[in-house]
Amino acid sequence: MTSRVLLYGATGYAGKLIAESAKNNGLELILAGRNQSSLAAVANELSLDFRVFGLDAPQAIARSLEDIIAVINCSGPFSKTSKPLVDACLQTKTHYLDIAGEVPEFQALQARDAEAKSAGIMLLPGVGFGVVPTDCVAAYLKQKLAMSTTGYANATRLILIYETVGGVSQGTANTVLPTLHHIGVVREAGKLIPSRPASKRRKIDFGYGPVTAVTNPWRADIITAFQTTGIPNIEVYTVFPNPVRFLMELSQYLGWLFNSSLFQSALASLIKTLPTGPTAAERAKGQVRVIGIAEDETGQQVTAKLLGPEAYDFTALAAVAIIKRVIQGEVKVGFQTPASVYGGDFVLEIPGVTGFE
Repeated sequence: MTSRVLLYGATGYAGKLIAESAKNNGLELILAGRNQSSLAAVANELSLDFRVFGLDAPQAIARSLEDIIAVINCSGPFSKTSKPLVDACLQTKTHYLDIAGEVPEFQALQARDAEAKSAGIMLLPGVGFGVVPTDCVAAYLKQKLAMSTTGYANATRLILIYETVGGVSQGTANTVLPTLHHIGVVREAGKLIPSRPASKRRKIDFGYGPVTAVTNPWRADIITAFQTTGIPNIEVYTVFPNPVRFLMELSQYLGWLFNSSLFQSALASLIKTLPTGPTAAERAKGQVRVIGIAEDETGQQVTAKLLGPEAYDFTALAAVAIIKRVIQGEVKVGFQTPASVYGGDFVLEIPGVTGFE
């Protein structure tokens, strides 16, 4: 049964995984994209309807969304693709979802909160691994700290740490690698403060031996965890492969190199040699690991650990779970986060997720 949910970017690695997962769960999404031949091939493979339109024609986008209740955008870079789709969603009263995961992409949607409320639609970025597990951990920790024996309800500091085990898609590599030197942010006293990548290190053990995590100032949790919990001080750490971490730590000295056209061109050529994404067998061996630590004004801490399926599988499963909720009418208008709409326990509904420990 066609769900009247349109997936834009269906020929990309993550988009196709979400379409396949939805079909396996009894949801027939309408696929969309700009390349007719590639789109038709995916649609025929999955026996799904499809619509062809680019994002440079506002009227064509709006016509394609007139009978659609929700769009899920899987076409990066989201800094370029979200605006034209959101513009059309506001016009057609269509809810907007995407699988973005970085601070600027969320800030852009957060700035359109009033427009979304006026139109009666929900803007919900990060419906995949991008923030679902960490956002839910943040919500859980705030509640856990509020229920602690000290009676203090005000968490003042939140640290989120995650690791992904498995391969990487070309799309992810294109998002992360060219911008390793970019300044990001950290949340201090409720405000966003500029922060260099890998400015801090932290040893962490997810249960498989100690590993080194470094601050990730681009991660969208710095926006979403604050939106969800109101905790004023937030840091996000990521366990990166050693070469990537090394480049991040050196980026304050190598900005001139990253900014050079020669380096960016060479990097783009290298990324094109990567596989489109991990195989099904590789994904089956993968895992995501999350640890969260919340602290109140007395210094009391509570922790939570969450384990889940490989990141791309996690994205597909989480996106489908949220699409089902949207179809059932479980939405909140305006800019939202996964946990602000569906609660901290939502992540535990995703197959293969275990926690909170």
